[in-house]
Amino acid sequence: MKKEIVLRSDFLNQIPRSEAHVPSTLVDALLLARGQDGAPNYALNTLHKPVDLRDIDTAVDLFVTALEQGHKILIVGDFDADGATSTAVLIRCLKSFGHSNVSYLVPNRFEFGYGLTPEIVEIALEQKPDLIVTVDNGIASIEGVALANKFGTKVLVTDHHLPGETLPEAAAIVNPNQHECDFPSKNLAGVGVIFYVMLALRSALREHGWFTKKNLAEPNLADFLDLVALGTVADVVPLDTNNRVLVAQGLKRIRAGHCCEGIKALLKIANRDYQSISETDFGFAIGPRLNAAGRLDDMSIGIRCLLSDDYYEALEIAQQLDDFNQERKAIEASMQVDALKDLSSVFDDIKPDAHSAISIYKDDWHQGVVGILASRIKDKYHRPTIAFANATDTEIKGSGRSVSGLHLRDVLAEIEAMHPGLMTKFGGHAMAAGVSIPIENYQRFAKVFDQTTAKYMTDEMRRPIVLSDGSLVREQFTMEHAQQVQSAGPWGQGFPEPRFSGVFRIVDQRLVGQKHLKLMLNPDSFSDVLVDAIAFNVDLGVWPSSEASELKAVYKLDVNVFRGRKSLQLIIDYLEPV
Repeated sequence: MKKEIVLRSDFLNQIPRSEAHVPSTLVDALLLARGQDGAPNYALNTLHKPVDLRDIDTAVDLFVTALEQGHKILIVGDFDADGATSTAVLIRCLKSFGHSNVSYLVPNRFEFGYGLTPEIVEIALEQKPDLIVTVDNGIASIEGVALANKFGTKVLVTDHHLPGETLPEAAAIVNPNQHECDFPSKNLAGVGVIFYVMLALRSALREHGWFTKKNLAEPNLADFLDLVALGTVADVVPLDTNNRVLVAQGLKRIRAGHCCEGIKALLKIANRDYQSISETDFGFAIGPRLNAAGRLDDMSIGIRCLLSDDYYEALEIAQQLDDFNQERKAIEASMQVDALKDLSSVFDDIKPDAHSAISIYKDDWHQGVVGILASRIKDKYHRPTIAFANATDTEIKGSGRSVSGLHLRDVLAEIEAMHPGLMTKFGGHAMAAGVSIPIENYQRFAKVFDQTTAKYMTDEMRRPIVLSDGSLVREQFTMEHAQQVQSAGPWGQGFPEPRFSGVFRIVDQRLVGQKHLKLMLNPDSFSDVLVDAIAFNVDLGVWPSSEASELKAVYKLDVNVFRGRKSLQLIIDYLEPV
């Protein structure tokens, strides 16, 4: 689908052309377009304090009691990268506090589904824990918490997902998005929430003289920011100022070699240099490999990788995760072919605006990959999309992705209110959500989802657009500018990496890796400038093009490292022949 290139702001065009050679001028304009006036301060002392988190004192008391009495703590995590890093952070922190009576349990998505379900509680109780701690889940686990309470086992919920009308009756709930929580940043990932709980716990233990009594060196919790940064970026939460501090500090430590062996191993497998790692590597190299374990097998494998202190053991597990990821890609490609075939007659005809949302389902699709499929379909057709796969003989599970401006979980909540019983359960965020429905309700759900979404989808939200920060002048196609832009990050959801647009003459084009387009380009009207560029996963029906001599592109400035040599490269996010 052809997209309209829309200017994010006019700040870039306001730079005097005589000053175009000054990198900081370009970066200042880019930051201003994102509401940041001046150079960002990512010092740790700028982080919000844990004290504003509701129930934080009760949560800390639960941990203090458990540590002082040597109680068994069982962590129930989630089967994605945020859940894996949350579990690893909690275990590593507790061990640094001198508490080793801790274990973890991750529900297998194919057998138990998401969260602290009654079925998972029954398995958890076999370990006879004194305290169950959920990480990156639990806010909707009403029945599971009730069952644990029935057997006298306390539950501490730590989560970041949006709460429903009713909360579980846990001993404490720490979630910045729950009602009456005054914590300023509502965008913490699950790993960020548990990290904050550990910060508060360390302060309490210090006041109790814990470290002195146990003859322990007080741990520096900044040592675990590598995991916090990874989970935050991989979960695609908005990078508000507080999250950018967490990510920037984590990246700083990894680049200095101060990170867990699992992250080093995953970077090695992904052919990334830890000394030059960026937030993009979290999202496109490490995160997908961790997530692949939860999608196809068991996220415990990913957690073992992050907990290993033996590099070669971690490397072996990382290779296993890479194998899962390759398998996931093949499954996803096959599912995408099926989906596009079914949708082409609906959305590629003359009336695509007749539909406001997309629901797709096949009984042989893989439950662990439908979220990625929904994201791909959403990107292609620019409509909120939910992709479903069989969960049981009677129920299907869907994973949804939304377009900017449409709150997907709120739409599902409205459907639940207007059509009770249509869905079995649902949850999530504005941009991503999950839903379970009886198989016989699928056609009705698809219709209701489309109708409900139509009430909120504006013409602007339907437009397939790609945002650009503007065009660059000749002097800005340099390594220096690329490095300045990179160092002004971390960039991500809610604080998007700068993208520029322009017309280029095609000097050379060829496929690499079967579906990536490698280009040599000449920026329009700058005859003496040549730049390398690459576009990933291009439409092979269009590219390489024997007819096009020019292209219009939206791109990012990138520093390419090959055999130790650095060079300027454009990463093309969108291109069309001129």
